[in-house]
Amino acid sequence: MESQDIKPLDPRNEELIENKNLTLFEALLPIIVLVGLLAFNVLYAFGDDALSGSNQFILLLGAAFAAIVGFRNKVSYQAMMEDVSKNVKSTSSAIIILLLVGALSGTWLLSGIIPTMVYYGLQILHPTIFLPACVVICSVISIATGSSWTTSATVGIALIGIGSTLGMPIGMVAGAVISGAYFGDKLSPLSDTTNLAPAMAGTDLFTHIRYMMLTTVPTLVVSLVLFIILGLTQTTSGANNNEATLVAIKETFTISPWLFLVPIAVIVLIIKKTEPLIALLIGTLLGGAFALFFQPDLVAKIGGSTSLDLMSGYKGVMNAITVQTNFESSNEMLQELFTAKGMQGMLGTIWLILCAMVFGGVMEAIGALTKITEALLKLFHTVFGLFASTVASCLALNLTASDQYLAIVVPGKMFAKAYENKGLAPENLSRTLEDSGTVTSVLVPWNTCGAYHSGVLGVSTLSYAPYAFFNIISPFMTLLFAAFRIKIKQLSTK
Repeated sequence: MESQDIKPLDPRNEELIENKNLTLFEALLPIIVLVGLLAFNVLYAFGDDALSGSNQFILLLGAAFAAIVGFRNKVSYQAMMEDVSKNVKSTSSAIIILLLVGALSGTWLLSGIIPTMVYYGLQILHPTIFLPACVVICSVISIATGSSWTTSATVGIALIGIGSTLGMPIGMVAGAVISGAYFGDKLSPLSDTTNLAPAMAGTDLFTHIRYMMLTTVPTLVVSLVLFIILGLTQTTSGANNNEATLVAIKETFTISPWLFLVPIAVIVLIIKKTEPLIALLIGTLLGGAFALFFQPDLVAKIGGSTSLDLMSGYKGVMNAITVQTNFESSNEMLQELFTAKGMQGMLGTIWLILCAMVFGGVMEAIGALTKITEALLKLFHTVFGLFASTVASCLALNLTASDQYLAIVVPGKMFAKAYENKGLAPENLSRTLEDSGTVTSVLVPWNTCGAYHSGVLGVSTLSYAPYAFFNIISPFMTLLFAAFRIKIKQLSTK
């Protein structure tokens, strides 16, 4: 997952809510209504602008419909609000992180850190190898930090800038960034979900990681091949204008390799297990300090003055942290790159997460999540059917609960006994939870992960989802292994 970023109250001890009065049709009805309304909103009404606010209200309408179903089945308003409150509380860390990511992107642009990354990246990364290079770079950073969220907020933003400047389709670039980020997140022992999945299934961390590599590495290889093919087939307009682009960057910013010290410091802090909130705050403050030293004229201009002094320096850095800032460029392709939205730019994403948590909280309170998972558990009786039920449950919970942790916790608790009864080792379950629960959350626009990565990278979920090959292939790979009984470990018998 986002690993060290969002932490539920206590997922391992969370009680699953059952409602024997609720039928399966009633449990599914709010989802059908929600998906129908969202489809109409995106396809016919607002298009890409749906995330500007209308989708958020539709999530509240979906929650209201689920609440009506709950009232009919003797669930009190207070019980629903308690679950909504618990869900919203579980995202408090994520909301603060989003605000700090907005602040960090502002000071990293003002200081010239992101332009410097783009400047040197344009000279190293050729368009034909750019997409697979994004996957590899993000994989390494994510394994080191244990966080797909930190990866997107640091090198991910820079790679989006480089790809945009090269003229690459931005959805492809974001898909490559997310593919690499989630590969590293899945295999890193620092990742929260990599620790949570084996805890729910009943195995140990490193057994889980070793067993997960059997499906994860082939999935990455297939993803890299697809990105290599995409890279070879792309005709980019940016490659021919690199020299002019490099000149335009240097016209606006002071470019220096010393600016790399700030992102390196943030990555080192995360590797050293510093809390992400602290690491991002330090990264933001360092970005502001480096801006005063390397870009004094820009700071003064953003601060509303012609020369840098104490007041214009303070106002310039604070404006970069809090509101949208723009830097003029002679190159039109760089105009979007030279824009940062600060903390203000993250409010739409925060709004989406809060509304999604309301829907997920009501669905949990009325017992719909448990009812759907129970139905999936009873649907199949073969070993393959058990794996398929687990995958379907994880996908359903990412769509309905809008929370990646619940997509691991609920199926983990519901299916653990079933795997044992089939004579399957618990690492089969933990691997399947990660292959389907962890990686698919980022493909759902109203899931906390989808909302986060879309907001940070500035690319809509629907634009990058078709190119997030690693995330799409992972659940199919785990089903392929189950169907052909490849490395399906049995419980050892005495």
